[in-house]
Parts: sequence; structure tokens; C-alpha cells
Amino acid sequence: MKVIESLFDRSNKQNKSVSVYPLLMIYQFEIGLRLPKTLFSIPKRKFKRAVDRNLLKRRLKDAYRLNKNLVESHHAVNIAFIYTGKEIMEYQKLEESMKRLLVIIKK
Repeated sequence: MKVIESLFDRSNKQNKSVSVYPLLMIYQFEIGLRLPKTLFSIPKRKFKRAVDRNLLKRRLKDAYRLNKNLVESHHAVNIAFIYTGKEIMEYQKLEESMKRLLVIIKK
């Protein structure tokens, strides 16, 4: 729980955020962590039905799983992906956004 609290702490200068529609990524680099820790969030306010939230979460997790090699070997990082879109996006668009965000961490 401490990792999540520190990730969403607005006063922490180590936290960085980047947005590529329809995703917002909040991340922080950590010393001693071997693999990235990820969190996926779909707001209940925008998607009332759990079926829709679960569909988007599965798509995001799959897009991350297929492209996590862009991050893993380079940094120890905690990442939160927050879906900001108002409608359910196709998988290809989500994967494209995910790749663009992961390349930003790589730099």
C-alpha cells in the first residue's frame, strides 16, 4: 500500500506523469526494485458496468504484457495507468498509446 500512496502523492517530486490519449501514466523510479510494478485503473464514474471496466483492464494488461520489454531491462519503476477516455477504445489504439508511453520511460 505504501508504494501506491507514494505514487499518487502530489507533493512527491519524483513522480512524473504523461498523457497519451486515452491513457494517463504516472510513474516513479525506484532504487533496488528489479521488475516494474504496474497498476491499471478504469474509473467507475465513466464506466458503470463492471463488464466494461474488466474489458478495458484486460486490453490494457495485454498491451502492457506484449510491450513490457521496452521497460523491464532498463529501469526499476512503479507505473500507474489510468484510462481517461469516455468510450471503449479498440485494442490497436490502446496498444499504440501504451507503446508511446513505454518509450517515454525508456528515455
